[in-house]
Amino acid sequence: MSATKKRKKSQKPLIILTAGGTGGHVYPAEALADELLKRGYRVELITDKRGKNNYKGRLGEIPNHAVLAGALVGKSKFFKIKSLIKTGFGVLQAGYLIFKKKPVCVIGFGGYASFPSCMAAILLGTNLVIHEQNSVMSRTNRFLSKYAALIAQSFKKVKYTPNGIKTILTGMPIRKTIADVRDIPYPTMGKDDKFQIMILGGSQGAKIFSDIVPSVITELTPARQKKIRLFQQCREDDVEAVKQAYKNCEAEITVSHFFNNMPELYAGTHLIISRAGASSVSEIAAVGIPSILVPLPIAADDHQTMNAKEINDAKAGIVLKQKDFTQTKLSELLKDLMSSPKKLQQMSENAKKIGITDAAVRFADAVEKEIISKH
Repeated sequence: MSATKKRKKSQKPLIILTAGGTGGHVYPAEALADELLKRGYRVELITDKRGKNNYKGRLGEIPNHAVLAGALVGKSKFFKIKSLIKTGFGVLQAGYLIFKKKPVCVIGFGGYASFPSCMAAILLGTNLVIHEQNSVMSRTNRFLSKYAALIAQSFKKVKYTPNGIKTILTGMPIRKTIADVRDIPYPTMGKDDKFQIMILGGSQGAKIFSDIVPSVITELTPARQKKIRLFQQCREDDVEAVKQAYKNCEAEITVSHFFNNMPELYAGTHLIISRAGASSVSEIAAVGIPSILVPLPIAADDHQTMNAKEINDAKAGIVLKQKDFTQTKLSELLKDLMSSPKKLQQMSENAKKIGITDAAVRFADAVEKEIISKH
């Protein structure tokens, strides 16, 4: 047998990942890619033109392929027709790639850019693995998962999971640098320590946080303000207005559209105020930070409320409907929590009990056991 044939025989199979462009889809795909590469698998990514060669980290190091894809939700009839045509061509493009490369499986992480590759895998009889990030399965995944060989889930209970398909609780794969924060003790709240708050609005920011939080902080007594260190994420267009809203405030304030030092910030944070996207909820639980969660009311199938339920049930945070997230309510909660270090410590411990930090390992194990070992 030639050296080339021997090498091909001993080489581990190819796994194709496919994901849309937002953080909720990209971060778990990146975490799994990292784990699979460590195990010696060949990994490639199929996305659309927005993602191709624009990823950093592991996804930027592996071969990237772009296919046509189009969004359908909330668009005009003409746009939907155009998107359907693009998606149809995308399925053909993805099908050609999958047929040529013959991966052992295709793993879909959601986002409309992932649909053509998942659909092509189904049509070609290639094993399809779906990762559902939320506690309510997306409409696209409801369709695709009926034909999947395996469904990996981030939450214990996922609404609309089809019967008869193998499922496994992996959790949401998160970056190792963030998972490592779990081992850092919850920050002290001594006389000279500042109370650190983080405001996270998800990939699009959250206007309600920009409106309510500055009003609450600036109306606290100067003595209380001086005890606060606050990092607030908001929409890029709102940054200057939010900075102005904190004018003359005695608290230590940092306002930005994006923070690139999240592990460091998480390590020093006493309280997070956030939307309840799957990535945010999973990271908050994994690192053990008490939270006030305000689910986005217009999220599809109200999935953010379901995501937040696990935190609420574990007494790891406080969940408020957006209509209840008022200046009066937030002021009352902040005053209570800032003077209750034991309560916060317990919330932190409760969060860690439900947090999963080895999701990428669990996911890779499941792919090896349920897909590769049977191939």
